[in-house]
Amino acid sequence: MTAPGEGGPLADTFGRVHRDLRISLTDRCSLRCTYCMPEQGNEWLARQSILTLDEIVRVARVAAAAGITTFRLTGGEPLLRRDIVDVVRELAAIESPDGPVQIAMTTNGIRLPDVLPALIDAGLKRVNISIDTLDREKFAALTRRDRLDDVLEAIAAASASGLRPLKLNAVAMRGVNDDELADLVAFAMEHGAQMRFIEQMPLDAGHTWDRSAMVTREEIVGALAARWTLTPVPGRGGAPAERWTIDGGPHTVGVIASVTAPFCGDCDRLRLTADGQLRNCLFSETEYDLVPILRADGTDADVDRMLRSCVHGKLAGHAIDDPSFLQPARGMNAIGG
Repeated sequence: MTAPGEGGPLADTFGRVHRDLRISLTDRCSLRCTYCMPEQGNEWLARQSILTLDEIVRVARVAAAAGITTFRLTGGEPLLRRDIVDVVRELAAIESPDGPVQIAMTTNGIRLPDVLPALIDAGLKRVNISIDTLDREKFAALTRRDRLDDVLEAIAAASASGLRPLKLNAVAMRGVNDDELADLVAFAMEHGAQMRFIEQMPLDAGHTWDRSAMVTREEIVGALAARWTLTPVPGRGGAPAERWTIDGGPHTVGVIASVTAPFCGDCDRLRLTADGQLRNCLFSETEYDLVPILRADGTDADVDRMLRSCVHGKLAGHAIDDPSFLQPARGMNAIGG
């Protein structure tokens, strides 16, 4: 364990060494998924509160020096950021003590075909694309936007680009897409991608999450096992998804079971919100404000101390199963994935 301000790896009080920083670039999104945010009445972050490119790069350089090796760009929808290619280029030029950092992105895919070549040239190495359904009517109802064709085009472009591993994310929802789970896996395999199902989490801005309506890991695996032989993949480490090979491989499918089978004991992630708040857990009620450091006379050493304080304050787990659990005040779009 490293105490705040002592240098060395970003290790918390439970011995978890942190190597992954999720950087939210904006809280805005081009979709309005029902499990994430209301269609109307969203209160967006003030533009002047959003971190600039220089501020993001400064935090990233300090984080890399402390051992962060992967930056994942999230939102909201990161492709809404006008300087997204510059963000990728600047971050990809950073080196950690272990070598060049890896730049990944999670996106809904809208706009991706237009900018993917430039993003790859800038240094993007991996991309995850969200697609919860292959049904046009369901997609329009779920996202409140008729943009399925755009997402399918993005997946085809990413598949053709050679970016690997290519991952497709779907939130499993009862009565919405739980009848499509196997079809989504088959679609992913056709595109050389790994399908990953995510248990619906209490991170919606409207606070409408209902545990009883959630499709569990056990149900997801059961639905897929009815069509294929699934074999567990060992060596998960700090990865959020538990994986299985499909009919002996080479294709795999993953499940992120943050509610029923949390992986908190191996979590190696930190999050930076678009407005400069460090978070050590998606479900944390505490944020560590970097803005006064970045916009006053703070030093890089001050940024490093804040990173270490954030890591030092990380709890053993998110305690969703605890009766005292409180859903974070921010929705997922404002926290960053």
